[in-house]
Amino acid sequence: MINPTRKTALVVGATGLIGNLLTHRLVDSPAYEKVKVLVRHSLGWQHPHLQEIQYDFDHPNGLLVQADDVFCCLGTTMKKAGSKEAFQKVDYQYPLDVAKRALVNRAKQFLLVSSMGANPSSSFFYNRVKGELERDLTALNYPALLIFRPSLLLGERKEYRLGERIGEGLMKLFNPLIPARYKGVQGTSVANAMLQKAQRGLAGTHIFESDQLQPF
Repeated sequence: MINPTRKTALVVGATGLIGNLLTHRLVDSPAYEKVKVLVRHSLGWQHPHLQEIQYDFDHPNGLLVQADDVFCCLGTTMKKAGSKEAFQKVDYQYPLDVAKRALVNRAKQFLLVSSMGANPSSSFFYNRVKGELERDLTALNYPALLIFRPSLLLGERKEYRLGERIGEGLMKLFNPLIPARYKGVQGTSVANAMLQKAQRGLAGTHIFESDQLQPF
């Protein structure tokens, strides 16, 4: 018999470092009966609780965005995006659009992977976009909005990012001298934190800085 208290999760950005780690944890979690992932291409693996949904972010179908808990791990880099406009579309427009549609469909929680230094007033474009998304998600008045702000993410990615590889090397070299808030954080720690915080029954907006995510 299915436990009526088990929830449905929706993952956006399931092919990325954190999204992939998180999806594997969600499908094995007793808290969730079904885990939906919005994808353009198949994840390449299957699970009885996993449901892949082919989704066009540029022509969204709100009927497909239904879940109790929405986990947004979507993000790109300026190099991969190719322009500020393209970056803003992926890191701001797509997550906000999913959040709005999920809320209309009575989602209870929205959990976002943001970034350390996110600030809508920042002089740095990357941090400003992240801050603008946080600001506008907060204005939606979700029953629960949980924002995770990791520092440099550590872990094996499918795509090679030279800048992050260099950053990882520097982090390891100078790790003893780096304040906890600025230390690199493992993708596994962020994924674990998101899953566990989602079960706390939190209400309102909560921000978790990088030092609160490691180790987790």
